[in-house]
Amino acid sequence: MTNAIELIRVSTEAQASSDRASIPAQRSVNRSTAARYGLKIVKTIELSDVSGASVLLAPEIQRLIELIAAPDIGAVVTREFSRLMRPEKFSDYALLQAFADSRTKLYLPEGPIDFSEKTGRLMGTIRAAIAGLERSEIAERCWRGKEEKRKAGKKVSSTLPLGVGYDKQRGWFYTEDSRRVLQAYEMVLSGVIKYSDICNRTGISQVSIFDLLHNPIFKGWKVYDKKCDPAKRHTRADGRQGWSEKIPRSPEEIIRVQVIKEPLISPERWEAACRIMDIKRESHHRERGGHGLFYNGFLFCDTCGAPMRTVAAKKHHSRVYYVCRNRKDPGKWGPKCSEPYMLGKTVDRQIDELLSRHVSSPDFAKRMARQLKMRGESKRDATKIARFEAELNALETKRSRVVDSFVDGVLSRESRDERLRIIVDRIRVVSGELELLRQSEYTAMSPQQLSQAFAPFAEWEFLGREDRRRMLAVAVPRIKVHNSLVVGFYRLLDGCEVNLPRPDPEPQTGRTKCSYSKPSPTHTPSTSSSATRRPPGTESPIPLRSSICAN
Repeated sequence: MTNAIELIRVSTEAQASSDRASIPAQRSVNRSTAARYGLKIVKTIELSDVSGASVLLAPEIQRLIELIAAPDIGAVVTREFSRLMRPEKFSDYALLQAFADSRTKLYLPEGPIDFSEKTGRLMGTIRAAIAGLERSEIAERCWRGKEEKRKAGKKVSSTLPLGVGYDKQRGWFYTEDSRRVLQAYEMVLSGVIKYSDICNRTGISQVSIFDLLHNPIFKGWKVYDKKCDPAKRHTRADGRQGWSEKIPRSPEEIIRVQVIKEPLISPERWEAACRIMDIKRESHHRERGGHGLFYNGFLFCDTCGAPMRTVAAKKHHSRVYYVCRNRKDPGKWGPKCSEPYMLGKTVDRQIDELLSRHVSSPDFAKRMARQLKMRGESKRDATKIARFEAELNALETKRSRVVDSFVDGVLSRESRDERLRIIVDRIRVVSGELELLRQSEYTAMSPQQLSQAFAPFAEWEFLGREDRRRMLAVAVPRIKVHNSLVVGFYRLLDGCEVNLPRPDPEPQTGRTKCSYSKPSPTHTPSTSSSATRRPPGTESPIPLRSSICAN
């Protein structure tokens, strides 16, 4: 009687659970095969959560290869060939070579296969190829079935976001935890930009707030704009099932289905909250640090569009400067920027003066309306648009060259990913700047519209630091600076971003002249005033949105 090893394999953990019959069924067939061919099963090797394409990585299969090399083992029994392997690569056939070298036969219910003989090598190779083909067909059928369920608005994934439930009879619905999610939305819309504060108030994990609030399920829709890339499937070191990286779907593949008629939050407020969080991520808003400068996280470079950072002088730590990110770390985010260092106190003082005394005055509104009307004729803006368009085309060409270099084997995968990350980040910045310039090029507003839009800043000088930063987080996401001068404000007006330049432009350059005097102490931000201090966790309502749309 020949000693044999019994092989049992299931692809997922769910198939190995006690309420499933896959493993008992395989064991029953194997015992019948052993009895039919006079085999004695001396050891059972059982694998779970191992795909047929990754069996060589599993320690159980490596143990099997060691056992069949022993002279006292002459056979391996399994229910079907696919339980042994479902090859995807030619290197996977090394397992069959191990059978041939040890002269071990593979016993199936329909008969044995001897890989050391020419007939066995032919049949084994064909059976392995068929098993690999079956795996591809199974994956395609599963994908098509899941796509149909997605289009029908049914649940496909086993995980659900916080505050959302699903039932076959009820469909999608909101649970009690959705109150915490709604509270998080309200805090973001009120200007709370510290995710740690939202975490403390709602109990939502700080690292998941951004992705959770960006989920369109809370406005009643399921949107599938990404899919798994089979070419980037990751397998764990022991051969267990891993994960697949997600890639964006093409426009025609995106699935949008309304699954809840009464959403947790209106689509308009959902869009506003997501825009605030996107601006926070783009600007790298940080409440900590900043070296004491008030507008840290809200300033952008007028030359390249990158966020401004703060840096203290090496010898005189009391002197803190704003500096463009692309000048501080050239090459990491984009090409080196020529924007000079700017003394932080000087820039903060200009912005305080502008917001405290000038933006709410009728004269200022008239000047801005006149400048917005002339903006479409500005040669400076036309030149800047042309420069950004040329840079965008150059970046697209550069991205194609990087991909071609990787295909040709010049670049490694790590080097390709790093270079593409830098290029894509720069493309995003340039595209955003180009969109803003084109949008503001055709925007015209009357003095009355501008006065109403900036009405919330009438009490700017009486607000404390926390309320001011909350207001800026929602109402003024971008403040453009150039050579220590405030060039303009990009303000959200019902989804429209309008460039509002400073008054008194210089005739030679079109830049704005800093002609404001040093603000009086009454206009200096105060964080210790009892009138502006609030108990922790309370947010005062601030009229941050305007009902006037820029037409």
